[in-house]
Formats: sequence, structure tokens, C-alpha cells
Amino acid sequence: MQALLRRGLVTAEQVTAAEVARKNASSRDPLWRSLVGQKGVDRNHVFEQAAATYAFRLAPVKDREPEAEFAKTVIESFEEVLGDKLIELKAVPYAYAQDQPSGILKLVFITEDPMRPELQKVINGLELERFELCYAPGDVVDRVIAEAFPRKNEFLERLAETDSPDLDFGMSFESGEKGLVDEDALEAEISQSALLNLTEAILVEGVRMGASDIHIWPNANRQTEVHFRVDGRLAHWHTETRGHPEALLAVFKDAALNVDRFERDMAQDGFIQRKIDGTLIRYRVSILPIANANPEVRAESIVIRILDDRKVITDLSKLGLLEGALEQFNKAIRRPHGMVILTGPTGSGKSTTLVAALSNVVTPEVNVLTVEDPVEYIIPGVRQIKLSHKLSLEGALRAILRHDPDVVMVGEMRDKDTAELAIKLANTGHLTFSTLHTNDAPSAVSRLYKMGLEPFLIAYAINLVVAQRLIRTLCSDCKRPQTQFDPILMTELGFKPEDIREVTVYEAATGTSCPSCKGKGYKGRRACAEALYFTPAIQAAIVGAGGKINEEEIRQIGESEGMLTLAASARVLVLRGEVSVEEMLRVTAGEH
Repeated sequence: MQALLRRGLVTAEQVTAAEVARKNASSRDPLWRSLVGQKGVDRNHVFEQAAATYAFRLAPVKDREPEAEFAKTVIESFEEVLGDKLIELKAVPYAYAQDQPSGILKLVFITEDPMRPELQKVINGLELERFELCYAPGDVVDRVIAEAFPRKNEFLERLAETDSPDLDFGMSFESGEKGLVDEDALEAEISQSALLNLTEAILVEGVRMGASDIHIWPNANRQTEVHFRVDGRLAHWHTETRGHPEALLAVFKDAALNVDRFERDMAQDGFIQRKIDGTLIRYRVSILPIANANPEVRAESIVIRILDDRKVITDLSKLGLLEGALEQFNKAIRRPHGMVILTGPTGSGKSTTLVAALSNVVTPEVNVLTVEDPVEYIIPGVRQIKLSHKLSLEGALRAILRHDPDVVMVGEMRDKDTAELAIKLANTGHLTFSTLHTNDAPSAVSRLYKMGLEPFLIAYAINLVVAQRLIRTLCSDCKRPQTQFDPILMTELGFKPEDIREVTVYEAATGTSCPSCKGKGYKGRRACAEALYFTPAIQAAIVGAGGKINEEEIRQIGESEGMLTLAASARVLVLRGEVSVEEMLRVTAGEH
């Protein structure tokens, strides 16, 4: 612990919070284990320091990448029970090496947590002549396990066992009357295990593929299409060709709470919950009636949002904001009052950034309230107000004023009344967070003005406006240098000739057999943002605008004070080798 403090890897406040958490949990684990779960603590730093303290060697994984095939071969040579236990404890064979000074060959294992007694016990059970446990970062070990032992979808396996051309997947549902569905036949069919297995397989596979959403709908050929949205893009996963789409859709509707399977003419919202790979996953279900080539058939589309708490970011440094934007963001949320606005289109990561911000301002000394529709992620220490037909957004905000808040988050400022209440909170000593749908930071100012808010209220209530997009990052394992450039395009994007000469620009290597990105060339997304901090110069420009907000003037002042626009931020990411020119163009089109 002292070593972590001495090196500046943790703070005294984080240690105190870990002590409280350990005491509340009546844990007998060492304090450093409780430290891992604290906000802002890098688990790699903690585990690496603990391993060094207990004299475990750091495996040289940067010089020599662990090989999944080697780990697989060695583990499969062990007794199955012990091999499975190794994988469960996340320890994998890394290499053979000569033991010093005996010269005997030893097997080196890597794991994030070599200090666990149960791991020592399992390896002792292997009866190896010599072995060594070494530390390696958790993401390295996880990658080896994922490549060597891809998790099986038991529901897909069951489906394959019953798969045959004769399987009735709902082909006999027609009642013979204008193509309508026979509800009795449908009821009998959905109890078949094949449909149930396909439904569960979709829910499991969506989580394991890292999808944010699952889309299910009937196509023009009366087949059911299943698509996953991964890294912001829809990708086809499966087309069910056997029988009526109503059968599969009915199983999903039955699985969801608050959904009526027999209602096919109105929008419905529901909720599904499953435990997958040891983690509780929540699914938000949206059902809409859609048009069909056969006007007599009442077709529906289902979109399922996957809510996986493991994806929640609480460390601001992991949002992907560039250094300047991160500094401004940190400064704005540490102020005792004022408003922080996130702006951007749907799916730009605004909610993720807000959750991270709230997680960093929550302490036992402050009352944090949120108004959301719907509530997606539960944030410890925050009182999250759920809207309903009995409680509107405006009504909730008026009630909040009487609820002694310190920090308030308003999901979205949709109209003048909502915006006025949010501004009032910011101007009366409350730190307030909210979102708008605008393309960039300066246009958020004019949007509020057009809603009817006075310029002086806007100028002095707002601390910061962050305009954000999510941009796909290149796969670090297979990205390749880009050799061909369109000079006119590069100039339009703001690149200088020396940028291309002096820096290696990378592009996506699509269609490869790369196991890391599965041939997509991209892996993961990060924020690309512009952060407009309301300095005295910005405030003066807004107050002095008169009858019309001059967005260009605000942008120019922001840039002169160090703000990077969305396009400029994307250029930095391209020159750092994290993002392709193609992806920059896609995300920042119209921003140049």
C-alpha cells in the first residue's frame, strides 16, 4: 500500500474509501484487494505492485506475446477438471524456461493475481517438476483464454442437435384466413425447445459479441432476420428461414416483462434479465408494429438494448477524451455549481460520459439526483428518478427543487420549460448535467437561445459544453500503414503535407484472419470530442450577441483559447495511429 502511495498510483482518499468498503463487507482480504474496486484506481497498477511485493516476477509479455495455441495445447494435456479450474482462475501457460540454478525445465504460468492460495493449490495438483507463477495484466490473460478456448453457446449447440429440415419452426401457423396467424397453433409451437433455444442463443451471443443492440424483424420473404450492432454498426448474424417470424417474436415477447404477446398494433416496452457468464445482464426491449408486403399480416420489429454493467466507465481517463478536453471536463465537474452539457446525435456516447461524470462527483456528503427516461444503469450513491405517465420530466424537475439536491442530472433538455428549470438549478448553487441534440458545442448555445432562454442566463449558468462522437479505433494487431492518399481530400480534412511525410498514418486491414478483430480491421470505439469551456471571453460574446447568437464567433474564441474542434480532435487521433482517415471522414463529415 505504501509503495502505491509513494509512487502516486493511488491517493490517500482512495485508500480510506477502500478501508471503509472492506470494513462494510466484513472482508478478511488484504486492503489492496478492496482498493481495486475504488473509483479512479487502475487495477493493473494495484495487481502489478502486489505481485512485486510478494516477489512474483513480471512476465515480459511486451517482448514476447503469449501464444493461445501453446496455452491450449498445454492445458488440454492436463486432467480436464484441473485444466477447467485453471481457466476459471484465469491462469494460462506462457512458456517453458530453464529454472535457475538447477537448469531443469519449468513451465511458466501467467495470471493477473498470482497471490491467490487456491491457484497455488490447483497448480500443485498438476504434479509438475518445476513451475513459476508470473504476473501479467488481466486483459492479456483474458485475450489468451478467449482465443484458446472460445466460450460455447450451449443454446446454439442444443439447436444444432435438433436441427433438421423436418423441424416445424412455425410453418403450420396459418389459419387459412387471409394469412392470419392461428394463435392456438402458435401457442403450441413456441413451447418447442428449438424456438426457446434460438431465443436464448440470441441473448447470449449478443452479449459475447459485445453488441449494444439486437435487432429482430421479418423481411420481405417472411423470414426472421437477426442483426447485432457492434461498435456502432449493424451486422447480420442469422436469418431464420423456417416458418413464420411471429413464432420467434412471440417467444421474445413472452420472455419480456410488461409486454402483451397478443398486442400487435401498438408500441410496447419491456424488460428481460439473464445471468450470462456469471454476470447479471439486463435487456431493454422495444417493440414496434411495422408495414408488411401482406397487408393482412401484422408484422413487428423488436430492438433489444443490452445493458451490461461491466461496460460502465467510471474512470474519466478511459473515456477517450484528449488531454485538453479531459482537463476542461475535470475542471467543470469539480465546480460547486453550474451546468455541464453533453451534445451529439443519438448513440454518440453522451450517457456513458454522464455516468462517468456522476460516478466521480458522488460522495456521502452530496445528494445526487437524476431524472432519466428510462433509467439504464444503476449508479451507486445516486437517487435515480424514474419517469412514468404519472410523473413527467417537468414535474420531476420541479419536485427536485424541494428535495435538497447538490448535483442534478437531467436526461435531456427537450423544451423551454425543461431548459429553464435546468438553468435555474445551475444558477441556484447546484451542479447540473444535461444533454442536447446539436452537432457541435457552439450550436448548443444557439439552440438554448432559440428555445427562449436569455443570453445572460446561458452565459453565466453553463460551465462547459462537450460535443461528442464515438469513433472506431483501429485494431492494434493488424492495422497497416496507409500508402495511398488523395492530396485534395487530405487538405480538406486539415492535414498538412508534412503530417503525411513525417508521421505514419494507418488504415484498417479488413478481411484478414486476425483473431483480435475477427477481420473487421477495427476494435472498439473511443470518444472524439470538442470541449467549449465558458471563459469570460465566451460569456461576453454570448451576452453581447443581441438578437442572434454568432456560433462562428464563439467557435473562433474557443479555438483561440485552445479548444480542439471535432475535426481537429479526429486529426490528432489519426496522427497518433489510433484512427483511420476513412473513419475520421465518416464521423466528422460536415465538420471541416
